[in-house]
Amino acid sequence: MSRKLRIVFMGTPDFAVATLKTLVENNYNIVGVITAPDKPAGRGQKLQESAVKFYAKSQGLHVLQPTNLKDETFLNELKSLNSNLQIVVAFRMLPQVVWQMPEYGTFNLHASLLPNYRGAAPINWAIINGETKTGVSTFFIDDKIDTGDMILQEALDIDPNENAGSLHDKLMTLGSDLVLKTVALIEKGNVKTIPQRDTKNIKTAYKLDKDNCKIDWNDSLEKIYNKVRGLSPHPAAWCTLINGDQSLDTKLYEVEKEFANHNLEIGTITSTKKDLKVAVKNGYIIIKEIKLPGKRSMDVKSLLNGYSFEANAKML
Repeated sequence: MSRKLRIVFMGTPDFAVATLKTLVENNYNIVGVITAPDKPAGRGQKLQESAVKFYAKSQGLHVLQPTNLKDETFLNELKSLNSNLQIVVAFRMLPQVVWQMPEYGTFNLHASLLPNYRGAAPINWAIINGETKTGVSTFFIDDKIDTGDMILQEALDIDPNENAGSLHDKLMTLGSDLVLKTVALIEKGNVKTIPQRDTKNIKTAYKLDKDNCKIDWNDSLEKIYNKVRGLSPHPAAWCTLINGDQSLDTKLYEVEKEFANHNLEIGTITSTKKDLKVAVKNGYIIIKEIKLPGKRSMDVKSLLNGYSFEANAKML
């Protein structure tokens, strides 16, 4: 017999909207949507709604935006929704009192093949580490981060030249389909879970920060190439450009690799009217799209039209 589901959905960015939209379009009963509070954004610092809130409002769904998930007023309101299933996609860590609330549990969609790449940035780290496969997983939430019993998993090949933006979009679609399959199993009472097996070699999806987004030009050609595509378009890999007396923090969005022998010092820049290359071990990184501080990102030909590099220019 089919269970009558009353679903509370939790999520914030675009990645989560695809799943919520799929649930709505498949006529599931969404009794509440929990998302992040509005945040100041842009030059005017106007309050901006999350992507999930924007979509939920367009569908007339009931939206809650708690600042504290343990707050008694919020917990009472959540209880009053009388939900029996909670679905989490790209939200934040839930306290036990929240994830234990519904009868059929709380499950999460994570953009990796768990147990690998638990954490905040699984899409980025899969590319940075040169993986050729990734995927999506659904699992029941427990008291740790991304460690609960797995429900379903689906794999996807990573193209050799893929960046984080295009992989994000593929996993977003794959993930929303997987959530739909997971909900159908819960609805029929047919869920079989598998405990995650921890091994010594599990890879982690650390939170991205300024330090781990910086390019180390002493790395191999392959590693630098993977780092740039794994951080593009957001938050973007960066380095310091030394050009004459200028020292500029510079972001790179697209590069190509060229294997070659040379005697140049690591980080040395060579430029023509059309090309910009950085010398690395066993070859060059060819820069295709770049952003200097205070400027918009641009293709290298546009940059070279109005910007010149001195003979001793280098990347640090």
